[in-house]
Amino acid sequence: MGQVRQNEQSGGRGPRPGGLLRRTRTARLVAAGLAAAALLSGCAPGQEGDPGGAGGPGAAGQQGPAPETKAQRLVRKQAAIAAATRKWGLAQIPLTAPAPPDAKPALSTRDGFEVEGQEDLPHVFTTVPVKERVVFLTIDDGAEKDPEFLRMMKELDIPYSAFLSDYLVSEDYGYFRAMQKQGTTLNNHTIDHPYLPGLSYEEQRHQICGMQDVIEKQYGKRPRLFRPPYGNYNQDTLKAAKSCGIEAVPLWNAEAFTDRVDYREWDRDLHPGDIVLTHFRGTGEWGGSMVDMVRQAMKVITSKGYAVARLEDYV
Repeated sequence: MGQVRQNEQSGGRGPRPGGLLRRTRTARLVAAGLAAAALLSGCAPGQEGDPGGAGGPGAAGQQGPAPETKAQRLVRKQAAIAAATRKWGLAQIPLTAPAPPDAKPALSTRDGFEVEGQEDLPHVFTTVPVKERVVFLTIDDGAEKDPEFLRMMKELDIPYSAFLSDYLVSEDYGYFRAMQKQGTTLNNHTIDHPYLPGLSYEEQRHQICGMQDVIEKQYGKRPRLFRPPYGNYNQDTLKAAKSCGIEAVPLWNAEAFTDRVDYREWDRDLHPGDIVLTHFRGTGEWGGSMVDMVRQAMKVITSKGYAVARLEDYV
C-alpha cells in the first residue's frame, strides 16, 4: 500500500533512488515517537483509550446497553401493572402508594378498645395514624390456597399482610412460603383459631406462643404482629401476646368480600390509614374466588382515591 501511495503522489513516476529508504526510516521514527507518547499518556496499545485495545470502540461496543435508570424502571413497572390490570379485569389501575415514612407513626390503642393496664400492653387499633391516602390490606386464617391469587397479587404489585392459623396453614406450608418469597409478611392468628377470652391465660399463651414457634420454624422469623380470632380479646390475651414477643395488635376498620366492602364506622367510608380485613376463602364459602374479592376490594379502594400500602412499613 505504501508503494501505491508513493506512485499516486509522484503522478505515476517511479521512486527516486534512496527515497524509499529515507521514507522507511522516517516512518519508523514516527512510529517509535507515537509509541513513546502513548506510553507516557497511559494509552499504550491494549490499554483504555487505545482504539485497538481492550478499552477502544470495539470493546465498548461489546458492553451492551447502558444501565436502566430509575425513571425507566418506573415507566416499565407502570406499564406492567397497566397490562396486569387489564389481564385480571380490574376497573382501574391501582394507585401507587407513597414511599413509607422514615419513622413509623406513634401508635395508641383505639378508644373503647383498652383493657386494664393497657399502657404496658401491645396497642390495639383499627387505623394507623397517617395523613396519606393509604389503606392496608390484611388477610386472615389460611383456608383457601389459590395459586391464581398469588399470581394476581405479584403481577399487580399489591402489598398485603397475612395473619395465619396453623390448623389451616399446616395443610400446605409451601403455599405460604411462596407467598413470603413474594414479600408478604406472615403474622400470628393463633394455632387453632379459638375464642380467646374463653380460655385461661396459659391456654391463650399456648395458642399465641405456639403459633410464634410454628411461623419461626416454617418461615424463619417470629412475627411482631398478632390478630386475635374474631377480634375478641381480654387482658390475659394481651399479656400473653406480649410475653410471646408481640408488639402490636392490628384489628380492622373495613372488611372486603367478593360482592361488597363493609365498614365499622358510621359514615360507611374509608379513611387514611384504615386496615382492611378479608379472608383466605373460596367459592365454597363466598360464591366467588379470592381473585373476585381482590377485584371488588380494589374497585372500592381505588375509586375512593386510596392506594394500598404495606402495613409492616408503618407498624
